[in-house]
Amino acid sequence: MSETSKKWQEILAGYKTYIRFGKNLSHNTIQSYSGDLERFAAFCMERGVTDPCKIRKENIEAYLSRLYEEGQTKRSEARELSSIRSLCEYLLVNDRIGRSPAEFIATPKIGRSLPDVLSVEEIDRMIAAAESEDPERGVRNAAVLEVLYSCGLRVSELTNLRISDLFFGEGYLRVVGKGDKQRLVPVSDAAKRRIRHYLELRKPARAGEEILFLNRNGRKLSRVMIFTIIKRAAAMAGIDKSVSPHTFRHSFATHLLEGGADIRQVQELLGHESILTTEIYTHLDRAHLRKTLEEHLPLMNKA
Repeated sequence: MSETSKKWQEILAGYKTYIRFGKNLSHNTIQSYSGDLERFAAFCMERGVTDPCKIRKENIEAYLSRLYEEGQTKRSEARELSSIRSLCEYLLVNDRIGRSPAEFIATPKIGRSLPDVLSVEEIDRMIAAAESEDPERGVRNAAVLEVLYSCGLRVSELTNLRISDLFFGEGYLRVVGKGDKQRLVPVSDAAKRRIRHYLELRKPARAGEEILFLNRNGRKLSRVMIFTIIKRAAAMAGIDKSVSPHTFRHSFATHLLEGGADIRQVQELLGHESILTTEIYTHLDRAHLRKTLEEHLPLMNKA
């Protein structure tokens, strides 16, 4: 191991501990930031920057230029810049540098592209398609899709659901979201029915395992497996849209807003800290928005 790599590894190891315990970031976010910074470290070492504390603004700008030349999307560039800024913050708070070299670097502008939205009929078709597979796996997969949609969960929230998180008597699920923050989400009768059916067929979990949705080996379903379930159900249902776990979450929020729900209510159900995040993931169709304005314009004119 070279002296150069030792310096970077020392800083990156400390940084990883910092964001894990000091920032309380999720495992997936930590992995993403760590991967970004390992690539940035390799880029800097190629150019003789042997000490992370000697990073300059020019190094960061050159790295972003390389990402652009490689055809990376602006979203990817923005994420990698966020990782670098986070590293610089760590160096600042630990008095390793006096000023962040990323301070005045502009974040690449990202357009607000909305994912496809599934109609209720398309979601029902996908659930029916998933259920049509072999009895044990089909019942589980149908329950997975029902909960993913009707509770508006992130994929990590779904895979981490435990049996102790089910409060059917009160009509709620306890969900552990980003930063280990808990929230209560209403659970539909359809979701309760499918979960109960699944639990009747569910194989015993591994010792000490209380996770709700398990694979054939009695272990927690992976994120990749959830994507596979969704892709297979979409293909079987004849849906050619780009469908992912987030499609279900976005469809959930969209259907709530179109049904008259307040955006603050949707924010709470989705577990968003900022209302701006909710506005990115949700939208109202123009007809619904025009109708709402027409209903309120007479009142506004009288004021």
